[in-house]
Amino acid sequence: MTGQALYFTGPRSVEVRSKQIPDPGPGEVRVRTERSAISPGTEMLVYRDEVPDEFETDETIDALDGTFSYPLRYGYATVGRVTALGSAVDDAWLDRRVFAFNPHESHFLAEPETLVPTTLSPERALLIPNAEAAVNFVMDARPRIGARAAVLGQGPVGLLTTALLASFPLADLLAVDRHGTRRALSESLGADRAVAPEALEGALEDDTDVTFELSGNPEALDDAISVTGYAGRVIVGSWYGTKRVPLDLGRAYHRSHIRIRSSQVSRIDPDHADRWDKQRRLDVVRSWLRETDLSALFTHEFDVGRADEAYRLLDERPDEAVQVAFRYE
Repeated sequence: MTGQALYFTGPRSVEVRSKQIPDPGPGEVRVRTERSAISPGTEMLVYRDEVPDEFETDETIDALDGTFSYPLRYGYATVGRVTALGSAVDDAWLDRRVFAFNPHESHFLAEPETLVPTTLSPERALLIPNAEAAVNFVMDARPRIGARAAVLGQGPVGLLTTALLASFPLADLLAVDRHGTRRALSESLGADRAVAPEALEGALEDDTDVTFELSGNPEALDDAISVTGYAGRVIVGSWYGTKRVPLDLGRAYHRSHIRIRSSQVSRIDPDHADRWDKQRRLDVVRSWLRETDLSALFTHEFDVGRADEAYRLLDERPDEAVQVAFRYE
């Protein structure tokens, strides 16, 4: 029996290769993938060769090992069914739907403790990692009642962050993106208004209290700092890869007392570790996804054998696509 696995093989090059479907070891299960989702922020850096080759993929995810050197398997949003059990695994795991932080492939082995059993639909479950990132950004930002907030970048993570913030009693929630389709989505998810980057400063009556930079565009961090008020916070969720970030820190910034804070989902910030762990955060994510209709984010679905078309779409026509998923037959 053979399955399929997606490989990044070079700049703007992906291949779907045949692979043997393995039998699980004693403490493993085998999962047959139903759907997997592209995370366009990180995966487009890999696709465009904008990640340092020697950089580790993610030491907190068991299914990802090695560095970002080609060829590599990558991805971390997979939903499927458990189809086979190792001899030491409880029979209750058989036929469970599970979410896994696993690369794009039709079948894979995993230890049960690395899987997230879910009753969510495959579509909603695919949003778990990006929704977890959004929850992490908001936890690190700690928005106060009546705060003015702006979210720069309305890709999947930015839209989820906007949707989450819309449930807070904010005075103003502004979304910023260069693509009109994404701005419309922002407003449908609860943003008070959405503007293009060049209209950012004119759209604000007052400086923001907290600004989220989630665009992946190095120039946007300077914009985020410039619209944030005295002693405000800038939450940087973007990963710029090898791209350099130009900043103007020579004028108002020097006296601004603005806090610039990185926020990344792999670990819980020590500020929260007294009361929070990853399981508690994940429980919040699953509950929110169960209650929130985010189906509008899914704009395209491809058979995994057409993966090259999916990545070209995101690379060349990002105004047409938001969340792209693969299906496996």
